[in-house]
Amino acid sequence: MASLASPSPRIPAALTVTCMDCGAVHGAEHAVSICLACGGLLDANIDLCQRLTPADFVAERGSIEAQSGVWRFRKLLPPISVDRIVTRHEGNNPLFHDQRLADYAGLSGGQFAIKHEGHNPTGSFKDRGMTVAVSHANTIGARVIACASTGNTSAALGSYAASAGIPALVLIPEGKISASKLSQTIAYGATVVHVEGDFDVALKLLRELIGSFDVYLANSVNPFRPEGQKTIVFEILDDLEWQVPDVIALPGGNLGNTAAFGKALSEAYQVGLISKLPQLVTVQAAGAAPFAAYYESGFDQYEPVQAETIATAIKIGDPASLARARRSIELTGGIVTSVPDDDLLDAKALIDRIGIGCEPASAASLAGVRKLVASGEIAPDATVVGVVTASILKDTDAIVGYHLHDDDAGQRREFANRPISIPATLDALKKVLDDAVHG
Repeated sequence: MASLASPSPRIPAALTVTCMDCGAVHGAEHAVSICLACGGLLDANIDLCQRLTPADFVAERGSIEAQSGVWRFRKLLPPISVDRIVTRHEGNNPLFHDQRLADYAGLSGGQFAIKHEGHNPTGSFKDRGMTVAVSHANTIGARVIACASTGNTSAALGSYAASAGIPALVLIPEGKISASKLSQTIAYGATVVHVEGDFDVALKLLRELIGSFDVYLANSVNPFRPEGQKTIVFEILDDLEWQVPDVIALPGGNLGNTAAFGKALSEAYQVGLISKLPQLVTVQAAGAAPFAAYYESGFDQYEPVQAETIATAIKIGDPASLARARRSIELTGGIVTSVPDDDLLDAKALIDRIGIGCEPASAASLAGVRKLVASGEIAPDATVVGVVTASILKDTDAIVGYHLHDDDAGQRREFANRPISIPATLDALKKVLDDAVHG
């Protein structure tokens, strides 16, 4: 396991960032997404000289900390002035416990809880990162904020940029995001550009743009985005009264959350909030799993892939936060794995069936834990928290496809729930009711 040393220096808080590769420190009074010295990824610097207790996160009524589950943890976030913060009351999301999830995962003596980020204002965890990134953009007077997106980032950016009154530019892979996510982005007033190619092509094009124009990049390479996403971990720990679970499992696409979670855990440890680390488990879709393959090689060989998965939110073949994510896995003795779309869709259908619901990518957490319990890599008595990253309404086409159509082998899917057609007679309706009650 890697050292518990901070990903950023132990210096008093300031609006600065540090390169994780060469250690160069840069001021963040302007838009900055890569190290100006070596091109490496950047970390926002946090005051880690302080000692904190859970009582430090009890917010005063009416304060920005009381309004937002992100800014409640302001003592562990970049020092942005309250009058520049752009918030839509994100965070403070539920932690669901249901024995049926643990049973499905094979946790016979353990627990499986779901942290549901679909309860954020635009329906995904991206709101947490966006409140910090847009607040930083607002602080430095950014004229345009831009992102490449598979859908959820674009919806969050559209909303928060609109709240700040800053124009938003969104690049999306043409025809490869759900209509639900695209409609949100359009409704919030962002300028939407369809790019020929996949997400990786769109992000590459955007990064070329910011080299020539004064545009604030809001993708997860931005060092302030992960700061908001860190608070998912802080909130999980707070939900559990700061008792550390054995495992925190999450989907992996562009790997911003994996990067953020490791940073959060390191910082929580250093300021005295926790005395040990959970194991991070990142789960990718099998058709978009370059990080899983990198992990399997002992982090020796990395190759981008042409991503192909029904889980559009993690349909990314060359994740931008790769180096940060590797650091998080090494720090926590974590695991990276992948699951086929069919397993992911079955896990989603169960999460939906018990009344919680999520988009397809979100169910990677449960599907991945089930795989790792079966293989003996997670103990059956482990306490696990799985992060559900987005709302069930983010991809309604996937729901219709799962329930109304057979799988590729021509078989009805395990949790399929198809509408029933009957003649308009009371006897026919009574029969349907009897079958529903008695199975």
